[in-house]
Amino acid sequence: MKNFSRNYLDESIELIQKLDEQSIERLAQGLSECREKGGRLFILGVGGSAGHAGHAVNDFRKICGFEAYAPTDNVSELTARINDEGWESCYSEWLKGSHLRASDAILVFSVGGGSREKNVSTNLVRAMDLAKEVNAKVYSIVGKDGGYAKEVSDACVVIPVISKDRITPHTEGFCAVVWHLLVSHPLLKSTQTKWESVGR
Repeated sequence: MKNFSRNYLDESIELIQKLDEQSIERLAQGLSECREKGGRLFILGVGGSAGHAGHAVNDFRKICGFEAYAPTDNVSELTARINDEGWESCYSEWLKGSHLRASDAILVFSVGGGSREKNVSTNLVRAMDLAKEVNAKVYSIVGKDGGYAKEVSDACVVIPVISKDRITPHTEGFCAVVWHLLVSHPLLKSTQTKWESVGR
């Protein structure tokens, strides 16, 4: 029997082989068009994906010259909204406060993509609804069957399910792989990263 580490790595190889590269290309193209038109990028996630959102904001701003923000980077405002107005509306109200407009885009990181019917990640669902209302673009990197995000996104990358026991770690791990691919993509990258430039 293979040990756990070998099995996990083998699953990762299989997952990479099943990733739909065309969906990634559509996402890169859409983000590039948003930036070129002067739009802003708002990155949304919950749990581990919220941590990803802050990291990705850094990368899109620094590497791609893309004006980007995440509501989870301001814990005071976010918790005030949750406390005063509720969980479901915390992201959509934050986006309203940021004057989300048609030239902007949101990028959702989520294991399941949200579901109104199952009452899962409803703050992401409400944020996507708001984006559609104002004609902003919706992009997503999600797992499982893509959930609500896949239904409404202009471009969606679905991380394939390789093991039902490891949907969350595979989705969150490969979400990071995909966004690092995006910020390295010739359509988006505008600044050389530090360690690639040292010693040249």
